[in-house]
Amino acid sequence: MIKKKSAKKNIVITGALGQDGIILSKILNLKKYKVIGLIKRSSTKKITNVIYKKIDLTNFKKLLIFIRKLDPVTLIHFGSENPSFEENKKKKKNFYRQNFKITKNLVDCFSQFKKSKLIIIGSSQMYKNSDKKITIKTNFKNSSPYTRFRIDSFNYMIKKKMTYHSNMVMAILFNHDSIFRNKKFLIPRLVKIVKNKDFDQIQKIYGENISGDFSHADDICRGLLKLINTKKNPNKLIFSSNKRFYINDIINYLLKLNKINKKFIKKQNKKNQASIGDNSYTKKLLNWNLKKNIFTAVKELNMSI
Repeated sequence: MIKKKSAKKNIVITGALGQDGIILSKILNLKKYKVIGLIKRSSTKKITNVIYKKIDLTNFKKLLIFIRKLDPVTLIHFGSENPSFEENKKKKKNFYRQNFKITKNLVDCFSQFKKSKLIIIGSSQMYKNSDKKITIKTNFKNSSPYTRFRIDSFNYMIKKKMTYHSNMVMAILFNHDSIFRNKKFLIPRLVKIVKNKDFDQIQKIYGENISGDFSHADDICRGLLKLINTKKNPNKLIFSSNKRFYINDIINYLLKLNKINKKFIKKQNKKNQASIGDNSYTKKLLNWNLKKNIFTAVKELNMSI
């Protein structure tokens, strides 16, 4: 008797052409999942063996029909933008309303699908900067339309999860970089200004003595794969390096990579510190370990830019 081949499991990714969407799509391809990427516009960055679809996520009825038809094992919602990159003030005002509506629609959809998992993305910006490590027990701090959107999304998810006993979780991501990182972010910008020998700009950043939690995006996405596969149903998990990295050390590393013999001065006693995420609970729950670090990502970015 010939056994029928089992159908591939569907995974839906919103924001599929962003850094995390691209990396996770590649990982899922290797694991033989069928990946459906939801996108806003066409792009040359498309990944082989990913099916790309355009759908209005603000239209609940169309979204519900779409999800029912696909019957995915998981939908992971990367699809939102940081409004600090929007130059238009009107767009900033509309950011919360539109993005919260999309997340609300997704949560309402997956409240009806008990066997499917919804992963929504959170951010380290949801917390107030602190010398103490951020844990899953640390309270959120609303400080902008962006953090309000993330916090309200989590609270709405919890409300529905408690009512319908759904499989939904927020993955709270701290800073992470790769060659696919938007070039407006700090690490890719650093690579560019060092390679361009923009010493005035380097000195300005060096003087700020910035530090924070930085990871390689490959590690974060491998952690998300483990979250997709686990049968456990936590409310939120922190994905971070659990370490403090100094931007000045990264600048010095870039100078060395590019064979630039130049010294810079940091401001005495100035500490511009972002919070560090305690990933110990996530590592234990998912049996997740980090294999790379931010310096690996910096080296790869330096070769690609």
